[in-house]
Amino acid sequence: MSDIFEITKAATFDAAHHLNNGPTDNPYRRMHGHSFRVEATVRGPASEPDGWVADLGALDHALRAAALELDHSLLNEHEGLENPTLEHLCQFFARKLRPDFPGLSRITVARPTIGESCSLGL
Repeated sequence: MSDIFEITKAATFDAAHHLNNGPTDNPYRRMHGHSFRVEATVRGPASEPDGWVADLGALDHALRAAALELDHSLLNEHEGLENPTLEHLCQFFARKLRPDFPGLSRITVARPTIGESCSLGL
């Protein structure tokens, strides 16, 4: 039986959003912004001849490119993020990365300054 590894890369972005759910006086309805951190984890055996699960440089490039799409934007204006919850952000990153990283096993999106995060297991 071969060993199974997990590799993880992280990227950051800053963006604004508003949530349209809940009562009309809900403070989340007002536009506000956050600094986000996203982590992508790929799981699998180390393949030969490289001896790695996936190219960390390629994962870093793809994750940063996806984060750059959102950086300094209004999240609500992106397809699939009309209601930009942490859960929907996880799904956004999964859609972007899955085609090139079939071993993608987890996406975590966090708002570190307020101690919140969400993880999507794939």
